[in-house]
Amino acid sequence: MANARTIDVGPDRLERWLAGFAERHGPPRFEALDDALRCVGADGAVAVLTSAFPPTNWADADPARAFVAHAGASRVIALVLVRLGGYAAGVFDGDQALATKVGARQVHGRSSAGGWSQQRFARRREGQVKVALETATDNAVTVVLPWLQRIDAVVTGGDRQALRAVLADRRLDALRPLVVPRILDVPDPKARVLHASVAAARAVTITLSDDA
Repeated sequence: MANARTIDVGPDRLERWLAGFAERHGPPRFEALDDALRCVGADGAVAVLTSAFPPTNWADADPARAFVAHAGASRVIALVLVRLGGYAAGVFDGDQALATKVGARQVHGRSSAGGWSQQRFARRREGQVKVALETATDNAVTVVLPWLQRIDAVVTGGDRQALRAVLADRRLDALRPLVVPRILDVPDPKARVLHASVAAARAVTITLSDDA
């Protein structure tokens, strides 16, 4: 979709958003596209709604109704947020926190010095990064794995490289199939960021054409 823009809409506001789309663009035509719902207004405006939790359940013959029901379904989700120096993990049933833990390990920024000082600093920073990632991994194991049998999906956020390192740990093998494709863009993972990320994790991403 050329020159498209995207917005995130919570499942509780989805029906209202679809009603507004119909008012602005005329009665839409709906089409099921794997894990997305394509809406084409009477005036040609297009919106593609992508589920936060694939695969979408298309059991209902009405694609819009099926998508709204899937988006709003009750789920237990795990959040794993990692940035160098900061980490957070939590398990949530709706808005209720079942288990959470956040923490931080110091990782210095890169040095602009040269020569021997730079090499020594780089080695020290490498060690700090290793410890920080190990601590973040231990946190995910401690917080999330005890709830594995109840978790419907795992949502990650933060630094992609750090997340790859954490999820590569063998102890999290059983968790990886539950990880959804979307990675949340989050600041340093403090407690308030973790709790705020619950709504972002459940939101439906809507891609709109210029005239939608």
